[in-house]
Amino acid sequence: MSPKTMPNETALYEFLILGFSSLQELQLLVFFIFLVTYICTLVGNISIITVAFLDPQLRTPMYFFLGNLSFLDICYTTTNVPQMLVHLLSDRKSITYASCVIQLYFFVSFVGTECILLAAMAYDRFVAICHPLNYAVIMKKARCLQLACASWASGFLNSALHTYLTFHLPFCGANQLNYFFCDIPPLLKLSCGDTSVNEIILLVVGVFIGWTPFVCIVLSYVYIISTILKIHSNEGRFKAFSTCTSHLTIVLLYYGSAIFTYVRPISTYSLEKDRLISVLYSIVTPMLNPLIYTFRNKNIKAALKKTYLQKQYLKSKCKCVLSCLFKNI
Repeated sequence: MSPKTMPNETALYEFLILGFSSLQELQLLVFFIFLVTYICTLVGNISIITVAFLDPQLRTPMYFFLGNLSFLDICYTTTNVPQMLVHLLSDRKSITYASCVIQLYFFVSFVGTECILLAAMAYDRFVAICHPLNYAVIMKKARCLQLACASWASGFLNSALHTYLTFHLPFCGANQLNYFFCDIPPLLKLSCGDTSVNEIILLVVGVFIGWTPFVCIVLSYVYIISTILKIHSNEGRFKAFSTCTSHLTIVLLYYGSAIFTYVRPISTYSLEKDRLISVLYSIVTPMLNPLIYTFRNKNIKAALKKTYLQKQYLKSKCKCVLSCLFKNI
């Protein structure tokens, strides 16, 4: 995809990122906060993926989807945070045209994938609570793989459409992006061409990739809550609902910010406010996901503890072996 130009205009080869211009005196502090947040995101999500893969007790549909969610969070926070960290330490805060295309494509892909994946996770909880006797039959390995593949494919196809439409707009040499990274709303604001088609497609596709999964999640929880209320024992109700609270918390955090960003008319956008919302769903939420699931899920806590103890045991064994070798020498 080549840089877009208008007649008698020079080609556009880079964008200047202005999102940090108002943070001149706080850039080192913001850098430290973003770096710690990013490290916590990587450590937390990698830990969940590791224990879900290694612990046989966690090889269930619920933790299969959770592993996908953790991998997804690692991917889409990595599309922009490293670049943001570089910009916070450099004098010239720019991104090449090609890099902007790549960043937008993958970021929007991962955002769309998470929307569908959260709906798949809600469906899994719906089957587990509302149809427990048929759970093993309905949520077979093949069905889980189909739902996961559909989530990823939908996200990447959705992003391909938006990326194509966005970068076929003329920018007339304007390259100052008042945002922290390349995203659809600031690029549409920057364009000097007619963005009405882009806005319509963004809203229409947003209904399918954003609102439809959200409505499915809401309906799933209506059935889940009604089923839980029919359970006679308080312990049974608490146990059933505790398996859903982590997912429900993440849904509220993620959809509240993502739908606000993408599924509304471009004329209502305020980049000053919207870029703060973008930090919430692109940086903060991926860090909170593993924390929420860890604190609310005793199985993951037990698996993490077991993995830690095994690691300590292996370390002690290695030390014993090394000490014996040195003594013999």
